[in-house]
Amino acid sequence: MTLKVPCPTCKKQVLWQSESTYRPFCSKRCQLIDLGDWAEESNKISQPIQGPEVMTEDMLDALESEFLLHNKFFVEPE
Repeated sequence: MTLKVPCPTCKKQVLWQSESTYRPFCSKRCQLIDLGDWAEESNKISQPIQGPEVMTEDMLDALESEFLLHNKFFVEPE
């Protein structure tokens, strides 16, 4: 059974398959309308992007220990 999804622009049903060239859009036109909305900033991500977390030495040490514990490719020099 092939999944059908609504086109984000016009809501027409689109088959979700590799032959659907513009999926999730029904056509190049709907794809370009959506791109234009993003370019004009009509669409936006609702939450601000979170900045990188500042890591303490203890956090880095714990991360390194976790990595070394689970990494099967790295061998510590003797």
